[in-house]
Amino acid sequence: MMTDLYQSQRAMRQMRRQAMQRGVVAILDVGSSKIACLVLRFDGTGRLSEDNSIGSMAGQTGFRVIGAATTRSRGVQFGEVTAMQETERAIRTALQAAQKMADIRVDHVIASFSGANPRSYGLDAQVDLEGQLVTEAEVGRVLNACDVPDYGEGREVLHAQPVNFALDNRSGLIDPRGQLGQSLAVDMHMLTVDAVAIQNIVRCIKRCDLELAGIANSAYVSGISALVEDEQELGAACIDMGGGTTSISIFMKKHMIYADCVRMGGDHVTSDISMGLGVPAAVAERIKTFNGGVHATGADDRDLIDIGGDTGDWEHDRRTVSRAELIGIMRPRVEEILEEVRTRLDAAGFDHLPSQQIVLTGGGSQIMGLDGLASRILGQRVRLGRPLRVHGLPQSATGPGFSSAVGLSLFAAHPQDEWWDFEIPVDTYAARPFKRAVRWFRDNW
Repeated sequence: MMTDLYQSQRAMRQMRRQAMQRGVVAILDVGSSKIACLVLRFDGTGRLSEDNSIGSMAGQTGFRVIGAATTRSRGVQFGEVTAMQETERAIRTALQAAQKMADIRVDHVIASFSGANPRSYGLDAQVDLEGQLVTEAEVGRVLNACDVPDYGEGREVLHAQPVNFALDNRSGLIDPRGQLGQSLAVDMHMLTVDAVAIQNIVRCIKRCDLELAGIANSAYVSGISALVEDEQELGAACIDMGGGTTSISIFMKKHMIYADCVRMGGDHVTSDISMGLGVPAAVAERIKTFNGGVHATGADDRDLIDIGGDTGDWEHDRRTVSRAELIGIMRPRVEEILEEVRTRLDAAGFDHLPSQQIVLTGGGSQIMGLDGLASRILGQRVRLGRPLRVHGLPQSATGPGFSSAVGLSLFAAHPQDEWWDFEIPVDTYAARPFKRAVRWFRDNW
């Protein structure tokens, strides 16, 4: 199984390189409430890093956004595809609109999705170096020596990233190649998800006559775009509040070291309003967006909101609700989501990191007063995060709801090295027993 996965991931990486050579690729963020599509044009220049060395092997390039579109998501619940044809139609709609704006046809797509019960594992391994010089093959050998956990039937590895190399006693190396030493060790973060979720996305994209050139977890890509460099380096959590799910990723030393997902989001707040006030979902969504909040002040008792309606029953259509009542409906659900996030962060050992910055992003993070409530529930240092500015991004796509789409663009242009970027002797995969999910970032940093 692992062998198939390794090969299919390598094939996707190869397609990504082809797309880069052609110069265009589509980015597709498949969410529960919207599907966002960006068309990127690559200028083909390999970007040099500060010290003039070429960056990671995965190959970096500059890009600009030349097309962008969103459409209301259909057939997606809790971040997972539940009605294939509906989702396929929605993907086609978003893609066609973005292609029209870019005035170009796109064959390759890189996708991200949330949900699918992500589980994080920390793996480690150590090998003695044969020639004392770390080569590509030696890196492959140490990655291959990691004890792969028995992660269960019906699960797939979505990401497998070496997050730290150690050479003899020197830890914290990003890239050990070309250095000398006696023994090489690695820490790897591996993220597994429900296989069905990946298969459905793959099938949807195939049915749209597109080639899949990469797939990523949206918690991960949101972190890439919403966390600033210092936060990624020193330790931070990105909380992406979407419609159907709230995704969590923790970064340290510029790598994701943990990801999880709460199966609740902004849509649940909307449906609470819809039931509480007896209005259709569309009306509830509008009331939430324009009048909603989680922090009541004295003035909110007097602040009346027209619920409106067009039933023709005058009494019914002229109903109002005070903002305090609306907050009373919204706040318990938002608290429930944040409490659940708190539980996941605790389980991950987040409080052991040197810095505990928390960044809230995603469409659901725009609820008034959310940052104050979050800092009470999650800990002191909370800020609201918008995605990084990238070339050509239209103003309409710069809000927090686009963190994962923009992060996915950055991931497409500068993917971090993963297990499958290295030549690994494939025949050596054995189902080794696995005893521990190492909390290595606790011990090493």
